[in-house]
This record gives sequence, structure tokens and C-alpha cells, in this order.
Amino acid sequence: MKTKISVFTGNAHPALAQEICDHLDVPLSRARVGRFSEGEISVKIEENVRGKDVFVVQPTCPPPNEHLMELLIMLDALRRASARRITAVVPYFGYARQDRKDQPRVPITAKLVANLITVAGANRVLTIDLHAGQLQGFFDLPLDNLYAINVFVDHVMEMNIDDLAVVSPDVGGIKMARAYAKRFGAALAIVDKRRLSPDSTEVMNIMGDVKGKNVLIIDDIIATAGSICEASVALKAAGARDIFAAITHPVLSGPALERLEKAPIKTLFVTNTIPLDDRKKRCSKIEMITIASLLAEAIQRIHNEASISELFVESYDAGGM
Repeated sequence: MKTKISVFTGNAHPALAQEICDHLDVPLSRARVGRFSEGEISVKIEENVRGKDVFVVQPTCPPPNEHLMELLIMLDALRRASARRITAVVPYFGYARQDRKDQPRVPITAKLVANLITVAGANRVLTIDLHAGQLQGFFDLPLDNLYAINVFVDHVMEMNIDDLAVVSPDVGGIKMARAYAKRFGAALAIVDKRRLSPDSTEVMNIMGDVKGKNVLIIDDIIATAGSICEASVALKAAGARDIFAAITHPVLSGPALERLEKAPIKTLFVTNTIPLDDRKKRCSKIEMITIASLLAEAIQRIHNEASISELFVESYDAGGM
């Protein structure tokens, strides 16, 4: 007899978990995730999971430490409750930018988080648009990294934007931008920049022709929005017409909203890997696209032991992602 799917969530993004369950046509499983009086996290799985195929939907979005600890404790609780298989569904994998020693005496926190998820009891991980592909090697268990490219491409194509150029805001994102450009049949450009500090950059040059073109900036994470706003100003100065951006994970921290309002960006497309608070929802430039159906399809395929790569094989074919 086929083991039933159970989908749990912490407090990071219950709306996304419920949307995934709606696509799967299963109820959201019951768990109590609260706090003791001194602030310690309290978890109680409120239904039988013995022998079940369990999925925990929990992006490690702000506040990352709280949501990461909720995930780890839920994984431990489910492991001790004898779940047959536990998949950590982490749409946004926090700490991903701390993936190497780029200075003396700094940690590789992404590897530490990968180890914690493994030790806590996960049997596999499902995520979307990891900041760097090599992060998959940090895990000693199966990891499926989905791509948001199909979601964004379908949405932008419906807008019928003419004379489109796809732009990478830095050299590191050129492979992703090339994949989008090939799907759109669009020109490709790159913003050459110099990082002055972790939160500020100086645009140096635009490599590629954007004069008279509508522009779509592609990236995986938008945090303080410094890079994308500087890039948009440089692109406008280089003769670009309307400027759009498609960025998977809307962290939008610090002065991000103020910068976006001042920048010559017409629309910022983001996914709901991270929930938007009321202030961010009120920003007229932000348009959210759901990735719940993509995650639901991946969960169903994992459960049925079917191929996951078929969900993003076009992404690989398009640009070698």
C-alpha cells in the first residue's frame, strides 16, 4: 500500500505550505510550533507519522535563525516519531552566500547549516535556485535544486515585451542570464561592477548593447537592492527603455524598498519562496509569482519515486545551468 504524503510547516511561510497542499489535494498536517516563556522553541507533532513520507516546508527566511531552529527541531521531532522518510523543503536556503572562505578566519556557514539539517534527521532536501550550484555538494544526502526560470519566462512572455535584452547584474550570474536569454531569443548583457562593501557596489561598465531595448535583469537574491538599483541606473544611462527585474528570493532587507522606489525599475518580479510583509506588498513595483505548483509537482514526484530532473531539463538545455 502506498505511503501517504504528510506536509508540515513551521512559522516561516504557512501560506506557501497551504498552497502546496491545495495543489496536492492533501490537508496540511498538524503541528504546534511555539515558544516557551524564555523563548526556546517548542514543537509538538500532533498526528501519527509512523511510516509516512513527510515533507517539512520551511524557508530559512528572516528572521533566519528562528526559522532555521524551527526546521531543525521539527526534523528531529519527526525522526523520533518514526517517519519513514523526511524531506526538508527549503524554498529559500539562508546562509547560502557564506559558502567559501573569502577572508581569513571566517566560517563556511552554508556547510555548517547543511550539516545541521542532515544531523537533525532530513533524508533529502528540496530547494529552489541555490545561490551557487556547488552548494549541492555541501550536503551528504540527496538534494533537488529546482529553478524558477520556467515560472518567470512564462509570465514575462505573456506580457509580449518587444526588443528584450536580458541582463546579468554581475559576472557570476551570466550562466543564469544566458539561459533566460536563450529562452526569450533575446540579447544578453552584463553589468561589470566593483563591490565596495558587502552592501554597496559601484557600476563600472555595461558589456553588451542595451540602447533602445527593454531590459530584464535576472538574479537569484535581492537583499538591500544596492546592486540591482545601481545596475538599473547604469542601464538607463546606456539608453535602455523600460527596465524590469526577475529575482527569485525577495529578502528585501534594510533600505531595499526605498532604493526600489527611487530606481528606474518599472516592475520587480519575485516568487513567494519568502513571504512579503504588508509594507512590501504595498510597493507598487513588486509583483509576486507563486512557485507552489512547481514545489507540489516536485513533492509528488519524490513521493512516487519519479524523475525530478524533468522539471528543469529545459533549464539545463537552455544555458547549461
